[in-house]
Amino acid sequence: MKKYLVAGLLVWLPLTVTIWVLSWLLGALDGVFVSLLSATQVVLPQSTHQTVEFLRGVPGLGVAVVLLVLLLSGVFAANFVGQWWLRQWDALMARIPIVKSIYSSVKQVSDTLFSSSGNAFREAVLVQYPRQGSWTIAFVTGKPGGEVAGHLPGDFVSVYVPTTPNPTSGFFLMMPRADVHELKMSVDEALKYVISMGVVAPPGTEPPALRN
Repeated sequence: MKKYLVAGLLVWLPLTVTIWVLSWLLGALDGVFVSLLSATQVVLPQSTHQTVEFLRGVPGLGVAVVLLVLLLSGVFAANFVGQWWLRQWDALMARIPIVKSIYSSVKQVSDTLFSSSGNAFREAVLVQYPRQGSWTIAFVTGKPGGEVAGHLPGDFVSVYVPTTPNPTSGFFLMMPRADVHELKMSVDEALKYVISMGVVAPPGTEPPALRN
C-alpha cells in the first residue's frame, strides 16, 4: 500500500506544485489589475464606476491587461525614444531622497538578473560553507570592488550561496579564489541540483554505487 501511495504522490506532486505556482502568479497579476481599477475609480466620473465594476469581475482580464502593459512597455523601452525617456525617469528617481536608494538598488539587481546581456551567475563552484569540511554549491557573481576590495589581500571572488529548496534566498560571500573549486556542470544543472536537495544530480555525476 505504501509503495502505491508514494508512486501516486510522485505522479501528482509535480503537477500540483506547478498549478499552485501558476495560480499564485495569476492571482498576483490580477491583484495588480484590481489595484489599477480601484485607482481609476477615484479619478473617473461616477457614471463610469459601473463599467469598472464589470471589468473587475471578468476572469483572467487582469492577467491579459498586465501582460499587454508589460509587452507594450518592452516595445517602448527597446526603441531610441523610449530609452531617452527611461534615462530621464532614472535621473528623476535619482534625485528623490530615500527613493533613490531603493530604486537604484532594485534596478541594478533586476538589470543584472533579467537583462539579455546580464551575467548574474557566471559559473557554478564548490566551496566550504558554513564551516571547514562542509561543502556546498555556490555561484560566482564577480569580483569585490571599491573600498571592499582594498581591504581584501590577494585574489578574491564574490559568490552567492543559495538556500535549499528556495534558491532566491541565500548568502553573499567574498572568498579567496584558491578556496573556490570550479565545476564542469552548467549553472542550470547546479540550480536543479540545489533545488532538488541533491536528488537530481547532473548527468555523469552520480556516485558509482548509485549507477545502474
